[in-house]
Amino acid sequence: MVDFSDKRPNPDDILEDLSSNLENGKGRLEIFFGYAAGVGKTYAMLDDAQEQMKSGVDVLVGYIEQHTRPETIQLLSGLPVLPPKIIEYRNIQLKEFDLDAALKRKPKLILVDELAHTNAPGVRNKKRYQDVEELLNAGIDVFTTVNVQHLESLNDIVENITRISVQETIPDYIFNNADKIKLIDIEPEELLNRFESGKIYRQERTEKALENFFTKENLRLLREIAMRKVANRISYANQNEPHLSPKMANIKLLVCISASPSSTKCIRWTERTAEAFHAPWTAVYVETMESDYFTDLEKQSIRDNLALAERLGAEIVTLNGYDIATVIAEYARLSGITNIVIGKSRNKKTIGNLFKSSLEDQLIEMLASIEIHIIPGNMPRHSTSQYKRRRMRIGKNLYLSWQDAFKTVGLLMIATLFSWGINTLNIGNQNIIMVYILSVQVISRITMGYVYGIAASVLSVLTFNFFFTVPYFTFHSIQKGYPITFFIMLLVALITSALTVRIKTHVRLAVEKEHRTEILYEINKKLLASNDLDGTVMLVNEYMVKVFGRSSILYTQDPVNSLTENFLQSPSDPDASFLLSKDERAVAHWVFMNKKSAGAGSDTLMGAGAFYMPIVSSSKVLGVIGLSCANGKLNQNNRLFLRVIASQVEIALERHVLSNEQRRMTIESEKEKMRSNLLRAISHDLRTPLTGILGASSTILENGINLDDETNKALILNIKEESQWLIRMVENLLSVTRINQEPMNVTKTPEAAEEILAEACSHIHKWFPIRKISVKVPDDLLMVPMEGTLIEQVIINLLENAIKHSPEDSIIKVEAKKLGNNAVFEVSDNGSGISDEEFPNLFEEYVHQKKRSADSSRGMGIGLSICKSIIKAHNGKIDAENKKNGGAVFRFTLPLEESEDNG
Repeated sequence: MVDFSDKRPNPDDILEDLSSNLENGKGRLEIFFGYAAGVGKTYAMLDDAQEQMKSGVDVLVGYIEQHTRPETIQLLSGLPVLPPKIIEYRNIQLKEFDLDAALKRKPKLILVDELAHTNAPGVRNKKRYQDVEELLNAGIDVFTTVNVQHLESLNDIVENITRISVQETIPDYIFNNADKIKLIDIEPEELLNRFESGKIYRQERTEKALENFFTKENLRLLREIAMRKVANRISYANQNEPHLSPKMANIKLLVCISASPSSTKCIRWTERTAEAFHAPWTAVYVETMESDYFTDLEKQSIRDNLALAERLGAEIVTLNGYDIATVIAEYARLSGITNIVIGKSRNKKTIGNLFKSSLEDQLIEMLASIEIHIIPGNMPRHSTSQYKRRRMRIGKNLYLSWQDAFKTVGLLMIATLFSWGINTLNIGNQNIIMVYILSVQVISRITMGYVYGIAASVLSVLTFNFFFTVPYFTFHSIQKGYPITFFIMLLVALITSALTVRIKTHVRLAVEKEHRTEILYEINKKLLASNDLDGTVMLVNEYMVKVFGRSSILYTQDPVNSLTENFLQSPSDPDASFLLSKDERAVAHWVFMNKKSAGAGSDTLMGAGAFYMPIVSSSKVLGVIGLSCANGKLNQNNRLFLRVIASQVEIALERHVLSNEQRRMTIESEKEKMRSNLLRAISHDLRTPLTGILGASSTILENGINLDDETNKALILNIKEESQWLIRMVENLLSVTRINQEPMNVTKTPEAAEEILAEACSHIHKWFPIRKISVKVPDDLLMVPMEGTLIEQVIINLLENAIKHSPEDSIIKVEAKKLGNNAVFEVSDNGSGISDEEFPNLFEEYVHQKKRSADSSRGMGIGLSICKSIIKAHNGKIDAENKKNGGAVFRFTLPLEESEDNG
């Protein structure tokens, strides 16, 4: 007996496949997760791939690190392998995963080893996980491998355990959003035995690894962390969603970011805590006056910390203010923050600290109801050089520069000369003191920081003592009150200097904040007033150039499929025509397809000449903004401001999209309504003539011999009339079909009005040969833009309606004339006219039996409704009125294109 149990598909796997296929066609990500190299992740991945290929899945090996392991090489047999991409870097040939070849090949499943790998320079993406994201977006399933030390949020924990800093990491959202995690686990003792036997690394590398990273204690701890990480994921997946929502509403974390290296530890700790509680978290950086005078390394540190927080899923917020504690406390109150995380790297005792509380103490005092988490930081060994290379700065807001030094000395000399003149005139020493205090205030205003204001305060007291107190030109003072005078003068100068610096900072930050708020208000107001897409795009580009001083380009469609970009050159930029090049368009296309930023200053397509940001709304890309980086890359502050502006643009573009969608849906609804009404009308209109034809033909067949010639002729004539009516009905239906092929769209060509009238009258004479029709046309040739066949059908329907509702001996009048920029066609009769009850529903497609329109002599009738549809498609108007002497007039107008033919 054959056992098929092993080949039976797992129901859970089938459900996972079905659910994943419903999500936007994205590929599934399966991660083979381990706690260290050598546990068998790649082996398990290849073994699973072999099973997938046996099941008929199109499998491709994208990139595998073989590490010269025979077991790994053996499992590769039979699997199609994608050739690696060769990159020349510093005269060395590096093998990298060929992303473009994989996307072109587009298998069902691809294997990409070492997810945390950093690509060589020259490759499109900086990190391999970004390559994998492109594969997933293209609908390709991915198998990959990763170790626990490569998770960004656990980086500092692993470093504390192993004393080794792991540089290659992946954002935790990659791990958290994976469709399946397979934990590959073996005992640490067994892993060490594999190391010692040379099954993982070469002998020389094995000895070094066993001494540092791969110790028994390290492996046990890493194994515990890996198992806990997977267990947390399983626990989270098994929790009931309604139970999570109150917890998410009650906890909101905030982490404070600075240039300190300890900020990375705070960020990772906050991410782990937020993941444990499934709570949202925010990373806040407060810009002060000091921020403008950071060194390049400090600015880079801030950018790296903000980028790290963003990768880990934080909401990034940049605030402005003088007092950091006050700004953070106010934001926490307004945003509903429940927990604040702040780092404390060192606790140096300085004179300033004796009179001022630390940041964490201030937050605790201001926010009694919010929990403050203080994370002790350690100074990384690799970052000590950062502080050695800092430029001259002796403390917070204390800067040294030659320019400010010359300003200070110069102003003090001017103040001394002026005071010398006052002293010569014997005006009084109190006025000299005021001169020096004024000079200190001016120095504090025109210099940076506190140092020169403090120095000017001290120097002004010494100068006053040296030049203007007895004995002159010495630092001694005979009068007993002068020491007190000197002390008060120094105190007043210091307070004045400090207040001046603080006010200056507040003014600068307020002006900057007001400027940004004003820009956002202006953009929002003008975007709301913009009614067309082209005007909106032009407005956005103008503000991009105005705000950032860079050339701008904006795409509202995929750049590859459309050439509808809008480019605007900045006067301060060099020639930025490169933004229109094929290479730059390809970068914008990548951003459009992958919904992520790319270009200069990012981790993707770094060689581009501009920075591109997508405008995303509800997982749909509405456009791509590109800013030239010819004059330098965008800093983090500009990127955040660009993101805020992009959110405003997204609302405007979405409004246009929704407006177009609503217009399309309205047209489709009208078309559907017309179709349904048409079917209802047909069901009534066709029943009567078909019943008549069936009855007449049955009578002839059953009683043909017994019928006299007159009766037989009457029955045949009845069949003919009903058949002719059916033919006219079919022509009307064909007209409706032509109108509804494209919503409200007809092809107009100049037609002679008299020819259209003559053709319509000839048709009517065939059906009603005894009726009299009078036709009147202008003396000059009247050419009207129209689709002749449809307008001819309108006239036929109106003539037939007039014939039905007027006596047989009466004359039907038809007239065409020019009135202004319109051509007017009238059909009048001498019948009973239109009743008041029929007027409201005269041109309706379907009305109740008690409210039939005037053309419903047989069945429901659709003649007048078709006339209305045709005239509306021609951008014309149709109406009707009763004549004073009896009868009715049906009139429609068509717009004329001014030309010589129109007379």
